[in-house]
Amino acid sequence: MLEKVKKDVIIKDYSKHVNDTGSTEVQIAMLTARINELNEHMKANSKDFSTSRGLKILVGRRGRLLKYLKRSGLQEYSQFIQRVGLRK
Repeated sequence: MLEKVKKDVIIKDYSKHVNDTGSTEVQIAMLTARINELNEHMKANSKDFSTSRGLKILVGRRGRLLKYLKRSGLQEYSQFIQRVGLRK
């Protein structure tokens, strides 16, 4: 799980306004941070199948959100992908 401090930093960096915690960009950034942490866990614990399943679910959720963002605005999508560091 992400620590509160990390969550606050991510929300501050990707939010559109002061109280924005649920926009698509913030959700994708939070999922990306969780996915990165789980990837590190999976490198050390390759036989942890329940974590592997959870990781696949998070990757799928992030993919759906990225697809939605791409439909909403292609310009915003390409800028956001570069900002987060995803390779699309």
